[in-house]
Amino acid sequence: MKPSPRVLFLVTEDWYFWLHWLDLARRTRDAGFEVLLAMRVQEYGQQISHQGFKLFPIGLLRRSWNPIREALAVLELAQIYRSEKPDIVYHIAVKPILYGSAAARLTGIRHIINVFAGLGYTYTSNSVTAKLLRLFLGAGLKTACAHSGSVTVFQNEEDRAQLTRDRIVNERRTKVIPGTGVDIERFQPTPGAVQAPIVLLAGRMLWDKGVGEFVGAARLMRQAKANARFVLVGRCDEDNPASIGLKQLQRWQEEEVVEWWGHRDDMPMVYSRAAVVVLPSYREGLPVSLLEAAACGKPIVATDVPGCREVVRHRVNGLLVPPKDANALAEAVMMLLGNEELRSALGRSGREIVAKEFSTAAVTAQTLALYRELLYDIT
Repeated sequence: MKPSPRVLFLVTEDWYFWLHWLDLARRTRDAGFEVLLAMRVQEYGQQISHQGFKLFPIGLLRRSWNPIREALAVLELAQIYRSEKPDIVYHIAVKPILYGSAAARLTGIRHIINVFAGLGYTYTSNSVTAKLLRLFLGAGLKTACAHSGSVTVFQNEEDRAQLTRDRIVNERRTKVIPGTGVDIERFQPTPGAVQAPIVLLAGRMLWDKGVGEFVGAARLMRQAKANARFVLVGRCDEDNPASIGLKQLQRWQEEEVVEWWGHRDDMPMVYSRAAVVVLPSYREGLPVSLLEAAACGKPIVATDVPGCREVVRHRVNGLLVPPKDANALAEAVMMLLGNEELRSALGRSGREIVAKEFSTAAVTAQTLALYRELLYDIT
């Protein structure tokens, strides 16, 4: 009997895979592929192994740029690729794209899917460091995406247009697939709490997620004596240059301007308690928190930036505000808190949009179709 085609997912962190890519890996397996995983294992190794995947712990670090460590990371990946001989390698985010593509070249892997899950710090920051990093990464990414058997996947059209303009990718070898979808059975509308309304921001604690503007809006509403609680939910991400430190989060809590609930595994319950869900991000690939909130029937407020406007249709399922504008954010939130009928209407539309366009089944079907396109020449 002919063996099942093998797909190897390369991700930097096990928590990131567990939160955002597990469903795609499961559906890949259920579609008849053998799934292999390579990632740094810290928190979720046991749970991931119990899913029946073949897991390879690796030493790749997101923030390290030590030349010797980085060369060893590429060689470690090349060893895995050479021994396991995957039919497709699936690289998620910038560093896996760079290093995984180099390992694929060394070992003769024919089919590569490079996934940009947003353009991140290098495109949201105007600091000198970010600009230099953008130049450096551009050359490396251009080489990585030039492999004749590679397809580059973006989560929104604007990111694809950006890297096409920058001549990093050839548009003919790209696709737009909106993330991995949302489990609309798990994330459903439920009755919310009747206490002081909660305004929720769910995501990693990063400045470029607009956390500073969220806190600014909370201060403004507190000064206006608005009856609302502002709640942050998400982990610190110390390996990200835009990370917000633990001490800063604790100071905000001590001031009683916001609450920080940390990382939560019960997100459907968290969304059920929110009156409004916001994401004042500077740029996104496709914001999972907004999709989950919309699936739960919540009105959403986001910035009018790439990624967010893929999800939020202004005055249809939410409101769009200018980026880096705490005043506009506060005004939009106060408008929604003062209009229950509008909140309900936006929430209903949001649920309908997600069910139609962003369900796990609908979105992952596009990735499975891409696998088959790539394998057509060797099956």
